[in-house]
Amino acid sequence: MALIEGCRHELEITIPADDVQKEIERVAQSIQKKAHLPGFRPGKAPLSLIRRHFVGNIRQEVLDNLLGKFFRERAEAEQLQVVGTPNVSEIRWEKETDPIVFKAQFDVAPVIELKEYKGIVVSYESPEVTDAELEERLEQIRQQRAEYINLDPRPAQPGDVAVIDLESVAGLEGKPITAQAMQVELGAPDTLAAFSEGIPGMSPGEEKVIQVVYPEDYAEDRLAGKTVRFRVKLRLIQKKELPELNDEFAKDLGDFQNLEELKNTVRANLLREKETVAQRAAKQAIMDRLVEMHDFPVPETYIDRQVDIYIEQFLADKAPRGFDPSQLDRKKIKEAMRDRAVREVKATLLIDRIAEREAIYTTQEEIDREVQRYAKQEREVAAAVRRRWQEDGTLARIASAIRSEKTLNFLFEHARKQAPSQAETPASAS
Repeated sequence: MALIEGCRHELEITIPADDVQKEIERVAQSIQKKAHLPGFRPGKAPLSLIRRHFVGNIRQEVLDNLLGKFFRERAEAEQLQVVGTPNVSEIRWEKETDPIVFKAQFDVAPVIELKEYKGIVVSYESPEVTDAELEERLEQIRQQRAEYINLDPRPAQPGDVAVIDLESVAGLEGKPITAQAMQVELGAPDTLAAFSEGIPGMSPGEEKVIQVVYPEDYAEDRLAGKTVRFRVKLRLIQKKELPELNDEFAKDLGDFQNLEELKNTVRANLLREKETVAQRAAKQAIMDRLVEMHDFPVPETYIDRQVDIYIEQFLADKAPRGFDPSQLDRKKIKEAMRDRAVREVKATLLIDRIAEREAIYTTQEEIDREVQRYAKQEREVAAAVRRRWQEDGTLARIASAIRSEKTLNFLFEHARKQAPSQAETPASAS
């Protein structure tokens, strides 16, 4: 066996002439049973005639059957953990009585010698929720419970809520943007300045063209950096009324006895959110350090798969906006994303290896919980969800994701956590 580069290997394999002859006979007999030749009933044509008449078909089927079989046997004999499908080349087989000789190039899974992964130093400080953060979240809840009161017709002014119809009339290609009865709070931080400045002074029933210059970093790609003109019709104006923050407000929200109980719950939820964000950052830092600690080659097959994932994610995001997949250049994408793909593949392999060593697995109960959660959310039958996920591979992906998260939790629990001002830079294992 020859090592070409990294995880890429090559084998030259010889299939003995006796095995070749046996396979030729077997394939010829299989064709004989269903062959239709002039002058013969199906299955009655002489085998010699079958072998002459279907020589190309027999040759191809013999190769299809034997190359994979003998490659697998050789790989198993040499205890090779083959990744992906081998690339077969240089097939030598001139006469039927000759042995078949071919070369197969393939990737093998890398051998990973784990270094000490417990006790990695990571910058982490248990988060706290400030009173200001609590008040901000409570104000968001108030805003969500606001009531909108229709006002008598008059010119709109800052602070009003304008109910408008709009349609883009210039500056965009393709289908225009339209909206009916859209509420716009004039002067609010999340309202585009062009509307906050252009609508005041309009009266219900009046139409006006407003020009909007979108920032380059605008969230919607179709609008980012564009100057768009909208025809705006003011339907009516409203007044926004916010509920008072008191015990009655808390009771109206749900199972809360008073405002203090609501505050405690909101604070706990905020803390949980902040802990999730902080721990995610710490876990990423641990993974980054693990990748730096371990130097091993990555199979090109794995890199290709990771690039395919990037492309699928990109297309899933762009498809609703009419993006043409034929515009993608996979080779250029792979070159641009190669370093990121290598790091992510290494991280995945290391997580799997650590999970294996620490006997971390996904339980059936954990998978069932995900199936039940999704089924309830989508109002589907759990058994139907499970069957579909089993067939399309989703169950296996979920099991892998759960195992990875449990392994990251294990690494986080066993890390040496230091306040940002005290942690080593870069973080290192003890």
